[in-house]
Amino acid sequence: MKKLIYIPALALLAACSNKPKDKAAELAELKKQQAELNAKVTSLEAQIGSKTDSGKVTDVSILEVKPTSFANYIQLQGKIDAEDNVTAYPQSPGTITAIYAKAGQHVKRGQLLVQLDNAVLKQTIAQAEAQASLSRTLFQRQKNLWDQKIGTEVQFLQAQTALQTAEKQVAALRQQSNLYRIVSPISGTIDQMDLKLGQAAQPGTTGIRIVNADNLKVKADVPESYAGSVNTGNTVKILIPDASDSLTTRISFAAKAIDPTSRSFAVEVKLPVRSTLRPNMTAILKIADYSKSDAIVIPVKAIQRSEDGDYVYINNGGTAKKVVIKTGKTYAGQTEVLSGIKAGDQLVTEGASDIEDGDKIKVS
Repeated sequence: MKKLIYIPALALLAACSNKPKDKAAELAELKKQQAELNAKVTSLEAQIGSKTDSGKVTDVSILEVKPTSFANYIQLQGKIDAEDNVTAYPQSPGTITAIYAKAGQHVKRGQLLVQLDNAVLKQTIAQAEAQASLSRTLFQRQKNLWDQKIGTEVQFLQAQTALQTAEKQVAALRQQSNLYRIVSPISGTIDQMDLKLGQAAQPGTTGIRIVNADNLKVKADVPESYAGSVNTGNTVKILIPDASDSLTTRISFAAKAIDPTSRSFAVEVKLPVRSTLRPNMTAILKIADYSKSDAIVIPVKAIQRSEDGDYVYINNGGTAKKVVIKTGKTYAGQTEVLSGIKAGDQLVTEGASDIEDGDKIKVS
């Protein structure tokens, strides 16, 4: 093509050589002709190149867009705790004189577990009971006399008051005696007890831990930023790695107050009875903070990004069509599309990065 262009130019130069001209004017004329010829060459090359590119066809994979259910999950780490997990302590200091339970034993609420030395108190109770018995006898005799109109009312009231005082004293001493016993506050299994006969027990330090393993829950702290989307009743997936167990349930409790130190709020999820689950096990929570039953969802890899925003390519009769989209939440490699494409569109997935708007494509 270039040879065809230059031949007339050479003929023109030869013709001009027969007519002597000013050298400067001749040079200017030749440079002008050279510039015009170069512009024509560039234009022709561009036309030939575009015709070659227009025949290019790129192999792509497509996905037909369909409405589907979509949920976004927040992943947190929590731990399993027992709904009833308490430590029973003595309420008065004393020496252990009897142990009626052992670790691993199932106990009932109110059951006596350990007895502390209360020998001195027993003697005091015995004296108080004797005094109460005497007061009861005297009152009964005085009452019989009073019923027969014998004696004064003051004598009757004195005998009655003495009996009531003696009975209250006995009751108070018996209540004090209960402080030297360790009883189970709940029904459950003794999880820890390292007590021995003769050991000195102290309130708040010497205790027995009792756990009801049939009533477990998962506890976790949720960041403050999710306060508007995580509530009681939200669907949650729970994975217990150490037990190789998982389940899907709902949040049973979500606190309304934000902890000022951690800027988070507590959530709890009740667990079914399972022999593999134990208190203080680590649990992974995946809480659904957003869900939609008929969402338009596409793979993340199909989305292209530019300064003007996100866009995708769809198959428009064998031609790639660029479509600007508005995206929502992304989870597990899938992104919800809020606008831009609709159900039935053929979305380009594989090969999207190799094409441009208007390119010819072939579905492979």
